Amino acid sequence: MAEHGAEHLLLVSRSGDQAPGATQLAEELRTLGARVTFAAADVADPDAMRTLLDTIPADTPLTAVLHTAGAPGGDPLDATGPEDIARILGAKTSGAQVLDELLQGTPLDAFVLYSSNAGVWGSGGQGVYAAANAHLDALAARRRARGETATSVAWGLWAGDGMGRGADDAYWQRRGIRPMSPDRALDELAKAVCHDETFVAVADVDWERFAPAFTVSRPSLLIDGVPEARQALAAGAAAPGDASSASGQSSALAAITALPEPERLPALLTLVRTHAAAVLGHPSPDRVAPGRAFTELGFDSLTAVQLRNQLSAAVGAKLPATTVFDHPTPTALAAYLHQEYVAPADPAPTDWEGRVRRALSELPLDRLRDAGLLDAVLRLTGIEPEPAPGGPAGDTAGADGEPEAEPAASIDDLDAEALIRMALGPRTT
Repeated sequence: MAEHGAEHLLLVSRSGDQAPGATQLAEELRTLGARVTFAAADVADPDAMRTLLDTIPADTPLTAVLHTAGAPGGDPLDATGPEDIARILGAKTSGAQVLDELLQGTPLDAFVLYSSNAGVWGSGGQGVYAAANAHLDALAARRRARGETATSVAWGLWAGDGMGRGADDAYWQRRGIRPMSPDRALDELAKAVCHDETFVAVADVDWERFAPAFTVSRPSLLIDGVPEARQALAAGAAAPGDASSASGQSSALAAITALPEPERLPALLTLVRTHAAAVLGHPSPDRVAPGRAFTELGFDSLTAVQLRNQLSAAVGAKLPATTVFDHPTPTALAAYLHQEYVAPADPAPTDWEGRVRRALSELPLDRLRDAGLLDAVLRLTGIEPEPAPGGPAGDTAGADGEPEAEPAASIDDLDAEALIRMALGPRTT
C-alpha cells in the first residue's frame, strides 16, 4: 500500500506496536514515505473497533480497509472443539463482520478481504477454516449487492514466513500448489482492486499435479474453464501404462507373477503397503496397517491419486482413478490387483476334473443327442427336455429300442470315467 501511494497506514492487531517485527515494519514503511500508526485492538470486538474508528482524524479519513486476520485450523472436524471453532471463525468472520457493519455507508476506495483457496477447492483437515474463508467471499458479494465496494482474494501459498508455511505448505506443494513470492502476490492484489473484482482466486498451480487429483471423484466445472487444467487432464487420460516387459507387465508385477501362487497375494500386499507408505511419507510400510481404511491412514482424494499413479506404474496398466476408494484397505486393494493383473497359474497336469470339464464344454450337442445322453444331461442341469416325436416327454431309447438306463441323480455322483463315457457314448473298436 505504501508503494502505491498510501500516506497514512493504521495497523491494527491485538498486540499493536508490541507485535513481533512491528518496529522493523514501521521503519520500512516510513522509508517509503508513509506515516504509520499501530493500534492494539480486537477487530472482532465491536466496541473496541468503534472507539478506534472514532479516533481517525477528519482531515485524514479512512479510505481503504484490508482485513488480513486469520487463524489456521488443521484438525479434522470431529477433532475440533467449540473453542477451536470460535477461535478460527472469530479471527476471520467476526472481524470482517464487525468492519462491514461499522463502515456501512462509509465511502471507501477498497474493502479487501484476505480469503483462502481452502474455501474454494477445500483443504483436508481444515473444514472450519474453509467455511470461514467461504464466509468472507460471501460477505464481499453481499457488500456489492448493497452497492458498496468489496474484493475477496482467495490466496494460495505465499513464499516466506507466515501462517501458510510449515506442514500445510509441504502438503499443498505435493499436490501442485506452489508458493508465490510476496511481490507477485501483491501485484495480483493490485490488479484485482484496480479491476474492481468482487472475488478472485490467486494461486501458482502446477496443473499436471493438481487437476487429476482434484477431479479424482468427479469432473469439476470449477477448473473446466482453465486451459492448462484441461490439457493436463487430457494428457493424463491418454498416458499409457508403464509396461516394461514383453507381456505388458511391469518388471515388478512380472516378478510377482513368477512366484508360486500362494506367495503372490502377500507380495502384492507388500507392494501396496510400500507405495502407500511412500505417498504418506512414512519410512516403512509397517506404518500402513493392512486392514485399516486408507482414509483412516491419512489418504484424501489427492494422495489417493498419487497412490493410484504409483501402482499404475508398478502393474504396467492405468488403474481407474477411483481405485483407492473402490478398494478401501490395503488388503482389499491387493486382492483386486491379484484378481485383475496377476496371470492365473497354469493348470496342473493332474487337474483331471478341469480337463474333463473342458472336454465336455467342447463336445458338440449332436454327439450327445446321437448317444441318447442329451435328455439326461439336460435334466442334470435342471432343464426339462422337449417331448420326443411319437412319445411322452423325456422318453428316449437306445439303438436297440430298449429304454436308456435311469440317469444318475446328480453329476456329482459320477466319477471321471463315467463322465467321459456319458459324454462320448458307446464306442466300437
